Amino acid sequence: MVAELAGKVALVTGVGRAGQIGLAVARGLGRARARVVLVGRDAAALETHARTLAAEGVEARPAAADLTDPAAAAAVVLAATTAWGGLDCVAHLAGGLVNYGPIEHTDVASFDAEIAANLKTAFVVARAAVPALRARGGGAIVLFASLAAIRPATRLASYSAAKAGVAGLARALARELRDDRIRVNAIAPGMVRTADNVAQAGADPKTRWVELDQIVAAVRYLVSDDAAAVTGQVLAVTAGDL
Repeated sequence: MVAELAGKVALVTGVGRAGQIGLAVARGLGRARARVVLVGRDAAALETHARTLAAEGVEARPAAADLTDPAAAAAVVLAATTAWGGLDCVAHLAGGLVNYGPIEHTDVASFDAEIAANLKTAFVVARAAVPALRARGGGAIVLFASLAAIRPATRLASYSAAKAGVAGLARALARELRDDRIRVNAIAPGMVRTADNVAQAGADPKTRWVELDQIVAAVRYLVSDDAAAVTGQVLAVTAGDL
């Protein structure tokens, strides 16, 4: 059963190139009849995505932003509330892998960049969204952690630390915001089958691929009323890679 999101306004961050997770999530929420604000760094790409989604019957608006800037996070929330009168859910996918290699080859500036891209953006987006969600009488935030937060891999120290912080942030906010009826959960994906990941992993037969529609289904569930009693959870979507 597809969770129905009619009448809800969704903010989706990390919307980049076609074929990547952010756009897939935005499309999935839109197909469930949410009105979607698309957030990413590339304004031209977002305009193209909004037109493409509109042709598919999805109500979508672009909002370009660098979410390491707290003012930019506040601006995209304002864009959602101005366009559609409120905000009901947030799917925060902005971030990604910055550093790969042994810790002695990772300088402090690179570590800071990893934390900023993943953990800081989650913090500033959640903080900006809370007043708007509270004004609606509650809502849902879904942050994106990683399998690396549950089972850290070698040469991924800063990424594992950043994503573990995202998981901890989700749990802390779930407790803090429960009386506001704001649910906060995180998804910890395994290896998602995107063009970039396929190119990186090659033809390794041991790879347990997670499909884009499986990630979309998890987000759609967590922001829907079907998950009204679910908060403070880190949902591993890993195709059995644990």
